Amino acid sequence: MLACVAGFGDNVRMAKKSGKDKASGDRTIALNRRARHEYHIEQRYEAGIALQGWELKAIRAGRANIGDAYAVILEGELFLVGAQITPLISASTHVLADDRRTRKLLMHRQEIDTLAGQLQRGGYTLIPTAMYWKGNKVKVELALARGKRAHDKREAIRERDWAREKQRLMRRHGRNA
Repeated sequence: MLACVAGFGDNVRMAKKSGKDKASGDRTIALNRRARHEYHIEQRYEAGIALQGWELKAIRAGRANIGDAYAVILEGELFLVGAQITPLISASTHVLADDRRTRKLLMHRQEIDTLAGQLQRGGYTLIPTAMYWKGNKVKVELALARGKRAHDKREAIRERDWAREKQRLMRRHGRNA
């Protein structure tokens, strides 16, 4: 981002603005809102994602969906399966765009090995909970999660409703006093 800086006389030079002056807009690309309802989330990890050029353009246009996605470890590498990035109409004509292709996730070897051990041992799964910008790179937040049963979901709904009702009672009580 450039800003005009007046110099001596009529000379005007362009100076770079610092990053702090930029509006801190919403850096989130896509969220998996169902994840907290469907799973008990144990730990969260951050991973980079290998994208093609047309995918990056589509993400900038807001065409990403990670609702049905999950991550798997195959031959020591981490992959994102089922994430949908809908191609733009103006995408390159020489590239065959597959909107649900399997994309490679980028993490350190030690982190992948730790995840592999936890996945094999305890009946966990890896689900993406968010996709966001970090600097000029796209990152995916992965959650090590265990599936909830139906009674767990009902209990979570009951707790959420009770917390909401408590807030209403506290507000009502505070107004009458």
